[in-house]
Amino acid sequence: IHPADAVRAIAKVGGTKDVNIEKIRQLAPTHLIVNIDENEKPTVDALAAFIPNIIVTHPLAPRDNLALYALLGGIFAAEEKAQALCAAFEHAYAELTALPPRAPKTVLYCIWKDPWMTVSDDTYIAVMLAAIGWRQCVIPAAAAAVRYPQFTWTDALLRDIDTVLLSSEPYRFTGAHVAALEQQLGKPVQLVDGEMMSWYGSRAIHGLRYARQLAITSGD
Repeated sequence: IHPADAVRAIAKVGGTKDVNIEKIRQLAPTHLIVNIDENEKPTVDALAAFIPNIIVTHPLAPRDNLALYALLGGIFAAEEKAQALCAAFEHAYAELTALPPRAPKTVLYCIWKDPWMTVSDDTYIAVMLAAIGWRQCVIPAAAAAVRYPQFTWTDALLRDIDTVLLSSEPYRFTGAHVAALEQQLGKPVQLVDGEMMSWYGSRAIHGLRYARQLAITSGD
């Protein structure tokens, strides 16, 4: 969806979970870029039947973007652009890690409601939070393999967290949700930009700058 002017004329082929396979077949692409978290394997298998080159991505931490830039730069003969992205990333990452030590804080990063869902502590989002000294709360009842566990608001859970973070995506949390949940829980609740905290690729550079500003303005 970014930048809007540049992508407006590009053919749309559905969402990550509802890909229009026939539309893609008509476009006859030579390469398919997929992500393990976002795209379902049966869909990828169906597309692989007629797309010759499949590129699988799975960044688990911000610095994984450096390898991703190099990979795509090599495949698509865009090495100079890849090197520029790497340089911009390293600059933003250095600025983020140069922040003075801050008081540790445990947060609960919410991505959905009805049911309420959060992220496990080994996700890209959790590593982004850790970069500014925020520890993502572990949901005790969640199985180790569940990357996006459901949870319920309990006294035990609330005792373990300092702040609740409501992401602007995939669920579109708003300021109204913040106000209502603060009243319900009696805990600080903060709205955060989900794109900045979870998007990899070139958007990750903006994400590092956002995380730095988030840490500065949070007043820890």
